[in-house]
Amino acid sequence: QVQLVESGGGLVQPGGSLRLSCAASGISFRAYYLAWYRQAPGKQRDLVASITPHGIINYADSVKGRFIIARDNTKNTLYLQMNSLEPEDTAVYFCNEATSRLFPWGQGTQVTVSS
Repeated sequence: QVQLVESGGGLVQPGGSLRLSCAASGISFRAYYLAWYRQAPGKQRDLVASITPHGIINYADSVKGRFIIARDNTKNTLYLQMNSLEPEDTAVYFCNEATSRLFPWGQGTQVTVSS
C-alpha cells in the first residue's frame, strides 16, 4: 500500500526558508514523475514544482527562483527547499505523482508565513 508522509512545515517569517520532505513507502520512487502541490484555505490544490525520473524540473511562475525541488531515489524521498518565503506561500503542502496524482494523498504539512 502506498503511503506518502510530508514533513518539515512550520511557522516562518517573510523572507525565511523551510525545507520540506516527502517520504514514500510501498512504491519505488525512481520510476515516477513527482510533484509538490499546495492548497491554501478556500482554494484549489495547485502544482508548485515537478521533477521527472530523469531530473527535468518545472516550477509554477509564483515560486520560480525561490523554490528548489529535488529527489533522492535511494531514500525514496522528495524535497522542496523554499527560500524567500512570502505570506502568499501559506498553505498545506503535499506531494504526489505529477500527471495523474496516482497515489493516496498524505496528510500534508502546514507552512505558515507570517510576521
